[in-house]
Amino acid sequence: MERLIIEGQVPLKGEVRINGAKNAALPIMAACLLIKGKCHLKNVPQLTDIKVMSKTLQGLGAKVTSEKDEMTIDASQLLQEEASPKLVSMLRASILVLGPLLARKRKAKVAFPGGCNIGPRPVDLHLKGLVKMGTNIQMKNEHIEASVNHGLVGNNIYLDFPSVGATENLILAASLAKGITLIENASCAPEIIDLCKFLQKAGALIKGVGTNILTIEGVNSLFPCTHFIIPDRIEAGTFMIAAGITGGEILLKNVELEHLKTPISKLKNMGMQIEAMKNKIQVKGCFSLKSIQVKTQPHPGFPTDLQPQLTSLACLSKEDSLIIETVFERRFLHIPELQKMGAKIKQKNINIKIAGVPFLKGAQVTASDIRGGAALVLAGLAAKGKTEILNPQHVDRGYERFEEKLAILGAKIKREKVN
Repeated sequence: MERLIIEGQVPLKGEVRINGAKNAALPIMAACLLIKGKCHLKNVPQLTDIKVMSKTLQGLGAKVTSEKDEMTIDASQLLQEEASPKLVSMLRASILVLGPLLARKRKAKVAFPGGCNIGPRPVDLHLKGLVKMGTNIQMKNEHIEASVNHGLVGNNIYLDFPSVGATENLILAASLAKGITLIENASCAPEIIDLCKFLQKAGALIKGVGTNILTIEGVNSLFPCTHFIIPDRIEAGTFMIAAGITGGEILLKNVELEHLKTPISKLKNMGMQIEAMKNKIQVKGCFSLKSIQVKTQPHPGFPTDLQPQLTSLACLSKEDSLIIETVFERRFLHIPELQKMGAKIKQKNINIKIAGVPFLKGAQVTASDIRGGAALVLAGLAAKGKTEILNPQHVDRGYERFEEKLAILGAKIKREKVN
């Protein structure tokens, strides 16, 4: 067991390079299962979740090699139809092997996926779409057993909610299906666009990329390609908030401005100074943060993955703030921990009401998920005294070398083993 120790109230200053996006890399890794040959991925973050997905692909018969931020995946031979239940239970994105396995093997067995405990994230939209493409689905002993008799067949699919994961799985399945698949109310998140661009390089026929209506004409086969993963907009947003909560000044490099329009707008409304340049953002905190009202929504709305971090920032605003979480109904595990640090927060259903306080105080808190853990780190950076964060391995799943990057910016932060 490990813990992070933070001595707070040090303004962060300097430069930080944003890594590749975990939520773009994972579906693209799954997409490599569709391709008989070696695919090369660049700008891949070195994270726990990436390692779990690598092991999942290897368990299916793919060869995966990594060096620094580059990865090669060779899925010339897929030997297995069942993904490791142990690995699937650790990572929700492992459900994304379902579509490729059906396309390549016509059979798949996948356990119900795990991941962060932030509320029910059913896979019913994935399964309903696959059923419309001719898949037979059976639920057995916490497993999904799926098969297609004569291969996947394109169809018209309407998603009741623009689910990122369901959109990804259906795109993957449709790429090698017979005929044309139309996905309406699809997610148009940047990670979906990146997946589509990778598949297009590999020979997939996809129209409507960047919109909520995707048309995919299945092809007989895809071919190997090289792809550069987009920058991580959530990591970028987290460091922007880090500048604001510490009253610091940070230059973010390797960012995609188009993906950050909504977070930039909201942080500017709180009084932060943000200058956007080509692939760079200069962020400066302020001494008097304004209150904020935000509702999390699918892209291009404010991302749910930045809600906990924004909650930490709003704790130090001058007036009351309101944050409404519409995506994950249990993404509130950071709130009791922030309250230990002196935050005045009331949560009722999906509403978070925050009364600003002059300062937060150091305390022992526990991270329960990736983004909630990051929110506690941010709070610790702003707090008076020492903050001890238990279970920092959750943060490691979404942020590469997080404390190292913060230390370079001047944070007094270290990781220790706990006996």
